[in-house]
Amino acid sequence: MRRRALHAALHAEWTKVRTAGGMIWLLLAVVAATVAVSVAAAAAVTCPSGGCPVDPAKVSLTGVELGQAVVAVVAVLAISGEYSTGMIRSTFTAMPGRVTVLAAKAAILTALVIPAGSVAVLASLLAGRLILPGHGFTTAHGYRLLSLADGPVLRAAAGSVLYLALIALLGLGIATAVRDSAVSIGAVLGLLYLFPIAASAVSPHWQRHIEQIGPMTAGLAIQATTGLRSLPISPWAGLGVLAAWAAAALLAGGLLLRYRDA
Repeated sequence: MRRRALHAALHAEWTKVRTAGGMIWLLLAVVAATVAVSVAAAAAVTCPSGGCPVDPAKVSLTGVELGQAVVAVVAVLAISGEYSTGMIRSTFTAMPGRVTVLAAKAAILTALVIPAGSVAVLASLLAGRLILPGHGFTTAHGYRLLSLADGPVLRAAAGSVLYLALIALLGLGIATAVRDSAVSIGAVLGLLYLFPIAASAVSPHWQRHIEQIGPMTAGLAIQATTGLRSLPISPWAGLGVLAAWAAAALLAGGLLLRYRDA
């Protein structure tokens, strides 16, 4: 029975996505924003003959920092848009299992963000592979061409896609709890970008601790391929911190969704 209800909820959410053209345009915006900023970052950095302490993979994936903002908007609108139009009442009338509805939204949202994020990340790395050698990042300076055959680069790429998917789930959880689109978007973006701002305003000791618990600062550690010992948190542990934030947001959103009126 539960399996049938989940299948019906998944079908309903997929139908909403297919018939709402705005969601597709937002996903294309995720790709465009990510790649555009990554290209600009790769074109702006140079490495002189003496070498430079720059992580080519991380530079090539700089656009994820902007792409995540668009992903957050996609996630928020996935549920808050229904609250603003009143459609959420029809959804819960057709499918009384509210947690099942949320699970279906999370599954469809993840299924949409992962392909969009994959295209954005692969295009960004390709841009870095083509641009960076012309700016001094050559084998003569100790840099190899960016390649997914390189373990750390593959981890940075796959981790960046997972990072965007977790940002989507974080946004969905917050929007489920808050309901209002504008407030939810502000809350998600504030949570993401407030920690880096706070970290830059305190002493190095506290900066490291703030970066270890911030969803963005910890999560983006997954992109590092050099200087891993100097990171405030290891790559996969950092992604785990973001996963914990996303799980907490979904749990809070699910509980409020279940026990309060639509």
